Amino acid sequence: MRKLFFVTIFSLTTIFAFAQSTSDKPTQNISTDSDVGYRLFATKNMYTFIKINTKNGQMWQVQWSAKGNEFETPLSLITRVTKEDEKNGRFFLYPTTNIYNFILLDQIDGRVWQVQWSAEPKDRIVLPIN
Repeated sequence: MRKLFFVTIFSLTTIFAFAQSTSDKPTQNISTDSDVGYRLFATKNMYTFIKINTKNGQMWQVQWSAKGNEFETPLSLITRVTKEDEKNGRFFLYPTTNIYNFILLDQIDGRVWQVQWSAEPKDRIVLPIN
């Protein structure tokens, strides 16, 4: 009986110790300077970043490589505010639990968009969330 008790406790401890969450909490890496014109946001893909113009919300997908496959391509060249309303630090990206999706936030008026990057150009999207 005592042996069964210890085996059960050991088994449960092992199961809980190695249990994994079904979705990792997104992490954010930000610079300490809130008055910057551009930021790079890491994706969960080690080779891919999203570059954002923090004044107007324009975005590019940036891929680095040690094998000559690096590139920078537009995700959205739409300016989301008028020239008069542009301000450094206005737009910010927040990661989601989905590797390909971020939320773009206008930190002044609260508007939000779903941003999806992809290796395939047809799968890159920016959609307003109403």
